[in-house]
Amino acid sequence: MASERMSDTPKLRRGWTTGACATAACKAALTGLWGGTVPERVTITLPKGEKPSFEILRIGPAEAGVIKDAGDDPDVTHGAEVRVSVASSTGGVVFRAGEGVGTVTKPGLPIAVGEPAINPVPRAMMDEVVGELAAEYGRVPDVEITVSVVGGAALAAKTWNPRLGIRGGLSILGTTGIVRPFSCAAWIASIHRGIDVARADGLTHVAGCTGATSEEVVQALHRLPGHAMLDMGDFAGGMLKYLRRHPIERVTVGGGIGKLTKLAQGAMDLHSGRSEVDFAILSDWTGQDLTGCNTALEAVTRVPDLAQIVAQKARARVQEMIEAQVDIVVIDRAGNVLARDG
Repeated sequence: MASERMSDTPKLRRGWTTGACATAACKAALTGLWGGTVPERVTITLPKGEKPSFEILRIGPAEAGVIKDAGDDPDVTHGAEVRVSVASSTGGVVFRAGEGVGTVTKPGLPIAVGEPAINPVPRAMMDEVVGELAAEYGRVPDVEITVSVVGGAALAAKTWNPRLGIRGGLSILGTTGIVRPFSCAAWIASIHRGIDVARADGLTHVAGCTGATSEEVVQALHRLPGHAMLDMGDFAGGMLKYLRRHPIERVTVGGGIGKLTKLAQGAMDLHSGRSEVDFAILSDWTGQDLTGCNTALEAVTRVPDLAQIVAQKARARVQEMIEAQVDIVVIDRAGNVLARDG
């Protein structure tokens, strides 16, 4: 693991991206190839200048591993072993996808189709390490770098990679090298990449949903392919702002009555800890006193027409954000459609 325990707050630790872990493993493996011994620890330089130190797993004479420490972020790859093996080659630095690292099969991502799913910043970090060590050891910087993640194929099934057309494993990610706990940046970036892939594939209809149940309902209603489904979650604003700059002809937004009520009331972050339903506003909308309700679903049981009002007002909010044909699907917890608009 990385030697430092960096904290944004007294309770939450930052961690390291798979790209940072791969860079550290690459440096150790190259040191073994050119220097004769894989070190027990290496220090790398991150894009913003920080210099974390990583404990190294010695796997072979030119292969090394790092156990990813994602800090306190709920990251599916926390604790995964990122491995890099290196070999001399010709023609500069070449990247290969080892076991557990995916291959790009659809356009729209920052890596070309057919390439290993190793993003540009991790590639640049490893390129820099190659140049640094080549100068130190007097070598030509011609290297084949194979990145693997132990158990990565199984972990990838829990991510958006299959939907984005990344087959066979995980992506090696990171723009700063640092995982900030609960920053939500990775989730929003995945929404953006989903939009990029949909546009590159010529899709004219995409859907953003707040959860798995609403996603299943919306996908069945509109018979949409998997890569048209954007896992919006709570990040309506992150999706809509990107769609405003990268438009798609038709957009469906689906979700539970609670989250879509917050969207209808103007919230762009639908997380329960960052926005809440205003029952006084619901009372104004319906002309009935709903201030004693605990949830939006309870309010709907009292005033069934509220679901349609929420759908209409949510659609108006989305329409303010983007120029597209917009429709809204409101469901209950069982997946029953309570209202549609658009």
